[in-house]
Amino acid sequence: MQIKESELIIKPDGSIYHLGLVPEDIRGTIITVGDPARVSMISKHFDQILYQKSYREFVTHCGHIGEKWFTIIATGIGPDNIDIVLNELDALVNIDFQSRTIKHDLTSLDIIRIGTSGAIYDGIATDSVVISAGAVGLDNLMHFYLNFNNRISDELLTWDIPWPVKPYFEWSDNQLLKKFEKLGTPGITLTNVGFYGPQTRRLRLEPFNSDFISLLQNKEIEEYHFTNMEMETSAIYGLAKLLGHRALSINSILANRTVGTFSADPKKAMEKLIIHSLEILSSPQS
Repeated sequence: MQIKESELIIKPDGSIYHLGLVPEDIRGTIITVGDPARVSMISKHFDQILYQKSYREFVTHCGHIGEKWFTIIATGIGPDNIDIVLNELDALVNIDFQSRTIKHDLTSLDIIRIGTSGAIYDGIATDSVVISAGAVGLDNLMHFYLNFNNRISDELLTWDIPWPVKPYFEWSDNQLLKKFEKLGTPGITLTNVGFYGPQTRRLRLEPFNSDFISLLQNKEIEEYHFTNMEMETSAIYGLAKLLGHRALSINSILANRTVGTFSADPKKAMEKLIIHSLEILSSPQS
């Protein structure tokens, strides 16, 4: 069935509406970052940059290290942007733009998020790394899609946790997790729809439950503790699962919410994470 012009918006130059990319632009492993400035922090390590494109906050660089190709995309902040990026990435590789039909042979992408986060355990230091083995979403995104449900999502509703919205859950890709778990602590990430109230930060407004973080500290999902909070991972995992892609979120811990500390040098911590991540991704064994 042909997809209508209002659903798949292709610009006159043949690029997809938000990302400004054409199908030929997608090469190798996909690396997503929130901050557009972080794209060049990664691409400066490439042996060659094939192209640099940008539209709105969606900055994209493509290049290679040795024989391994990478497409880096800045998503901006939040699950709403992830909805755009994941769907348009999938469209670029799995929809024929000429016929506006879904391809018979589908492509599965490896999607690696390299982002920042705040820890919710005393023992997780700032500037360390947390690998998201799974993610609980408080962003509502996956509730807008059919056929997304699993046992753990249902079990979360039975917990003695005052969830502000209906939560959902999804795992990372296990093979990608095994490749990267040596970089840091594996755990469960809580994805929030905002930075302040949704993550129980208090400036002039009171959060919905000041004990929310402490309640999560005592919870586990299949022996993984809740380790950190951020704003994209559950949306990436949920959409990747439905679309048939493999995803992993790697988090540089800039803050520890329990002890109230923040990184003295966030850029240095991120640079270190980028270098170590690229070493793994560009390895011949990867």
